[in-house]
Amino acid sequence: MEPGSGWKTLKRRSSSEAQVINMYTLRKNKNPWGLYETEIPHSRLCDPASGVSPAEKLTTEHLQLLRNAFSCPKAGPQIHEDRPKGSRGRNRGNEEHGMKFQEFREVLRSVIGPDVEDTWVERFFGEVDISCTGQVKWQQICSYLLLEYTERERASIPRAALLVSQPQIKHCSHNKREPTVRVVAVSHPPPLRYISVSKGGQITVWNSSLHILKTLRLAGDPTEEVANTRRFRGWTTDAVSMGNVRKVAIATDCRDLHFVNVSTGNVFEDVHLFGFRSVPTALCYWHDVQCPERPSLLLLGDEKGGVHLMWFLNPSKGLFKNVAIKENDPQRIFFPDLGEHSNMVSYRHIPNIHQEPINRVMFEPSANVIMTSSESDTTSVVFMNVTLKQKPYIWKFKQGAKCFDYNASLQLLVTGGCDRAVRLWTRFVTTRPVATLLGHRTTVLDVAIYQPVGQIFSYSRDAELKVWDISSNHCLKTVCLQFPCKQPGRIPEHGNFPFLLLSPPLPEQTQAHLVVGCKDHLAVLYLAETRRGGGGRLTDEGREPGPNHQSGPALCCALYNSPLRQVVTGHADSSVSLWDVETGRRRLQILNAHGEDELTCMTLDSSHRRLITGARNGTIKVWNLLNGLNLHKLEPVTNSEVTGLTCLHDTQLLSVGWSQRVAQYDIAAAKDLYVRADMSWKSSVVHKSDILAVCQCAALGVVATASHDGEVIIWRLETQGPVLHLQRPTQAGPLTPVDSLLFLQHRAGNRKLRNRGVLVSSQAGCLCFWSVTGQTHTYGQFYVPERPGERVLSLSSDQLENTTLVTGDTTGWLEIWDICHYALDIQHEPVCERPPLLQRWKPHERALVSVEVLRVADRLFVLTASTDGSAGLWTKDGDHVGSFGQEKMWSITSPTSLAETDHDRPQQHACLCEDSCQSAAWCHERGHLFDDICHNKHC
Repeated sequence: MEPGSGWKTLKRRSSSEAQVINMYTLRKNKNPWGLYETEIPHSRLCDPASGVSPAEKLTTEHLQLLRNAFSCPKAGPQIHEDRPKGSRGRNRGNEEHGMKFQEFREVLRSVIGPDVEDTWVERFFGEVDISCTGQVKWQQICSYLLLEYTERERASIPRAALLVSQPQIKHCSHNKREPTVRVVAVSHPPPLRYISVSKGGQITVWNSSLHILKTLRLAGDPTEEVANTRRFRGWTTDAVSMGNVRKVAIATDCRDLHFVNVSTGNVFEDVHLFGFRSVPTALCYWHDVQCPERPSLLLLGDEKGGVHLMWFLNPSKGLFKNVAIKENDPQRIFFPDLGEHSNMVSYRHIPNIHQEPINRVMFEPSANVIMTSSESDTTSVVFMNVTLKQKPYIWKFKQGAKCFDYNASLQLLVTGGCDRAVRLWTRFVTTRPVATLLGHRTTVLDVAIYQPVGQIFSYSRDAELKVWDISSNHCLKTVCLQFPCKQPGRIPEHGNFPFLLLSPPLPEQTQAHLVVGCKDHLAVLYLAETRRGGGGRLTDEGREPGPNHQSGPALCCALYNSPLRQVVTGHADSSVSLWDVETGRRRLQILNAHGEDELTCMTLDSSHRRLITGARNGTIKVWNLLNGLNLHKLEPVTNSEVTGLTCLHDTQLLSVGWSQRVAQYDIAAAKDLYVRADMSWKSSVVHKSDILAVCQCAALGVVATASHDGEVIIWRLETQGPVLHLQRPTQAGPLTPVDSLLFLQHRAGNRKLRNRGVLVSSQAGCLCFWSVTGQTHTYGQFYVPERPGERVLSLSSDQLENTTLVTGDTTGWLEIWDICHYALDIQHEPVCERPPLLQRWKPHERALVSVEVLRVADRLFVLTASTDGSAGLWTKDGDHVGSFGQEKMWSITSPTSLAETDHDRPQQHACLCEDSCQSAAWCHERGHLFDDICHNKHC
């Protein structure tokens, strides 16, 4: 079986496990809506061609005039009809009245102006009259605008740049339980590598996927007589990457610097500079990327509050003067002898900048400014010019700064410290912060500004990461990182510099991410590289690929909305797209419709203005198809998958899934966002396995459900109880699931045919035709796929006549069958002949999850959707109209346009008719395809 073809079966639970889980439904919880409250908010992308929305166009004055028009309608017999007299009559006089479209249009023209476009008014009227009653009321307009304004306000607050809540965590096993002091990135020479330095001097080299490549320990004291006993006996304080010279500088409390060469796979220490007057506590390195020949600068902040500047005058030739050394030993340079290297390095010391040890140092080359911080109350952060000719900027606040970050383009300084506050400062105002962000419960150890999305990351000693929006100062997300080294009631140990932020521009094929260190573990959190707002205009970004591409998110379902002439596609990544069937243009996209949970099924309400979607976590939502607003959130029955939805003519919604129950929702009368589930259906313990499919037949007043154990149950709508159990006889072996159900609606509405085969079920690739009202129920069955072991996942028919049946299987093949006379006689044999096969082609490379026959401009087309991530439109003869999302739009009413898209059509097999294939002309007369090789076993 093709990979991914058993996508439903592979995700099934065992029966016993399902029964245990279903004992604990969400209705027993105090808050059944918890699944909605914890999910990532959805976002809408609208087609710019839709124009300005009513929420944007209507001002406060417009709304006041519009309300007056509804409360004080024009006098007329229709308005005052049957109005009671007296005081009750006066109360009734204040009730709102409904406006039909003509009156509504005239009112809007008087309110906004005579030049208001009719198309805009029609759109406004349609979005409010979601139930298609033909009139709108003021209360409906208020509800619509309130929902629109609320969603726009929510959408204006961006989402946190974190793509996942819980990160990938790696263990630095070579650290020997010592914390990681610093992680640096080395991108030259490629590929990208990371180097982590532990407190005890252990150096670990990682690849871009954080797999260990090499380990090295800092060299020990060379004065020790026995080389094997020489080991580093101090603590490291900081490390920095020196990209242009391909080295990493490591500072230690032994008052020295170790320069480690990382230019090749054989990482080694090549220079040891020792004998500083004080301990270097923080490092920073700068070099001119555009002009590598220019001198580079290494900054060292020390424990006495001073800064050391080392200018490397010709870095391309080396950092220091080369001297003869023993093989495999680093070059050792005594700091007081640094003058001997004056032609290679220039040194300068600026003392007493702070009264406490410097814990961060940065350099801003455009202004030639050194930035340092300490935990001093009087010199918390200092910005000073290298020349010392200008007065420094000094920020003072209680307990000082434990960390800071600065962004020159934003002119923004962010500090964090022991008082647990994150402060935002402007570049030239030192007396008062722009904002103070509160929420951390322990000392803030590190902060980082992520400019691409305008957000700030802050990290505290209790391993809590917060994401803040710079413009609104809101905390967008709080993540408690679950490091294995964390113990209940204990604060984990950290290095001096927990953060490594890699943001654009980045090396090739590198995604923006944040590395956080906690003791001997590293956490990697991947970041969005663009602002993740809640809504906006639709662009070509994120288009679904054509039939030859499989890089897009898998499709789980697709359907056609005939009144709006739109195709709706649902994806496994929880996104929904609405397409214009006449052009293939996308009109609306809803992202994260169910947060991060996979979308599994969807249906339309009776008015075809609302879309109902179900997800793998049990949530169900109702959407306005005209503007993408989320109208209702339905109470989950369980936190397990919803597999099927069907809407009755009175807008009563039925839901089925792994709960093994039938749940009902009244979405017609619902005025609130949240709608409770009605469990009045007599479905408890009727199905013994997960329900996989549901289909309703209004003409017969029944609903059919099918489960994983192969059982099909017919329910009467009037009694809400089961009336018939159907089971296909199978050979010994495991029970096979029913993948799809289809009622032949024309047959069901015909008195002569309603007792014949009106229900089609697909099970293990075999189609069964059932009668649900007569005395005999089996009316035909045949196997569809060419290969054994495959399955038919999707069924459709031309419901006005039921002359053809369209099937889509797990191998990507589509068949159109002639069922004009099929399943009209009782079948006595276990296997019968297949009906005539009219067409057969392969529209997709992977499983077809949806096929649907649709009529547009008096022509029949076939809609297909596949797990390969593409959805396509085809003529009934197999000609390819196009793939939704392709760059070139089509015109479904233009034969020329369809002819131009025919070259994209995949190769198709020969005519597979039941009659003998005589010649190409014989097939052409009947509209069939002809090939030299006929695959029909009956020919």
